[in-house]
Amino acid sequence: MKTNEIKKLLTGEGAEALTGLYGDTAAAAERILSAIAKYENTYGAGREVAVISVPGRSEICGNHTDHNHGEVIAAGVDRDIIAVAGIRDDGLIKTSSQGYRESVIKLSDIKGGASFRKFTSDALIAGMVNGFLLRGYPVCAFDAVIISDVPKGSGLSSSAAYEVTVGSILSHLAGDGKIPREEIAKIAQYAENVYFGKPSGLMDQMACALGGFVWMDFRDPEHPEVEPTGFAPTDDGLTLCIVNTGGSHADLNDDYAAVPEEMKRVARDLGAGVLRGIDEKTVIAHLPALREGMGGDRAVLRALHFIHENERVERMRACLKAHDTDGFLRVVTESGNSSFKYLQNLYSPKNPDEQGLPLALALTESFLSGRRGACRVHGGGFAGTIQAYIPDGDAKEYTCLMDAVFGEGATLRLRVRDGARRLF
Repeated sequence: MKTNEIKKLLTGEGAEALTGLYGDTAAAAERILSAIAKYENTYGAGREVAVISVPGRSEICGNHTDHNHGEVIAAGVDRDIIAVAGIRDDGLIKTSSQGYRESVIKLSDIKGGASFRKFTSDALIAGMVNGFLLRGYPVCAFDAVIISDVPKGSGLSSSAAYEVTVGSILSHLAGDGKIPREEIAKIAQYAENVYFGKPSGLMDQMACALGGFVWMDFRDPEHPEVEPTGFAPTDDGLTLCIVNTGGSHADLNDDYAAVPEEMKRVARDLGAGVLRGIDEKTVIAHLPALREGMGGDRAVLRALHFIHENERVERMRACLKAHDTDGFLRVVTESGNSSFKYLQNLYSPKNPDEQGLPLALALTESFLSGRRGACRVHGGGFAGTIQAYIPDGDAKEYTCLMDAVFGEGATLRLRVRDGARRLF
C-alpha cells in the first residue's frame, strides 16, 4: 500500500484496525502518521511501503533459563517499534531511527562477508541479512524509518524488537510475508550473538515475534515448543507494571555473559553441554568437586536456580491453564526470591552501592502488604527494571509512589498484545 493511501486510512476509520494492539488507537495512529511523514521527507512521497509493528516483551517466568535450553513464559506488550519501509533498487540499506544518524549499508558488503563493528545497529542489520541468506531466504535493499516507544534499559528487549523489526521488513518486502515468525526470531538471535556480540538466549526474540502470553520450551532451540496460554493475570483485575530504577547499564556485558557461562561450566563438569536435563540430586552429589572446579560457589548456586526455575515455569503454566491467578502470583514471588538469592542478578558486584532493584522490590512488597499482587526482577537484571502485578484500582497510587522515588515516567503500565505484524 502506498503512503498516501495509508494516511487516508488513518485519518478515517482505518485507525480501528489498530484495536487489540494498542489501548489508545488515536495515539498509535498519530505515531504511525508521524513515521510516514518522516519517511516521505527522507525517502520520497507516494511510495509503496510496508508498515511493521513489533512489540517489546516482558519476561513472566524463566529468569535466565533459555540460554541453557530451559522453559520460559513471556508476553508481548503494547510498547512497540513501528517501521515504515520500502524497496530500493540501488543495493543500499538505509535506516533512519529517531535520535540516531542514518545508517547506510551496502547489500554487497554483507553478501561479501564484510565485518561490522559490534554493539551497533549496523551489526544487527547485517546479521539479520546474513542470517536470511544462510537459511536460503530472499533479501533486498530497502530504506526504512524506525520509531520506538520501547524504552532502552527497561528490560522490554528493545534490541530484540529491533532485530525482529528488520527481519519482518525483509520478510514482507522480499519474502511476501511468508517467512514464519519463529524463523525470524531464530535469525534475530543469530544476529545478536554473532554480529552484535551479546550471548543472549532465544526468549526475547521469540516473545517479540510471537507476542501474547506464551509458554516456550527451548529443549531443542532449533525447534522450540510454543504454546499460547490463552489467559493472563491481567484478565483478572491486575495491572502489569514495569518500574525502571534508572540504574546504569554501562559495563554490564560481563555480568550478563557470566550467567550462561557459569551455568554451562557446571553442566560441562557434569558431562553435559547445558543444564537442561540435570537434576538437583546430581548437583548436590557432586558438590565437593564442583566447588573446587568452579573456584567458588556462585556457579553452583546459579545452576540450582536454573533447575528450580525450570520447574517453576511448569507450575506457572499449569496455573495459567487453570486460570489460577493466586497460584500464578505465588510462583512469581518464588521466582523473584530465587533470582535474588541464587542467581544473584539484582546488582552488579562491580558496583555494590547501586541497588535500585532491591529498593524497588522492597517498596513494592511494602505497598502490596494486605493487597493481592507480586513482584520480581525483570529481564537480565543487574540494573534496570522490576516487574509487579498491582490491583487495577491501586495502579495509579503505585505509579505515583514509584515515580516519586525513581523519577517521573519510571513506571510503565502495560497491556499484553500480539506479536510482529504488518499493519494494513
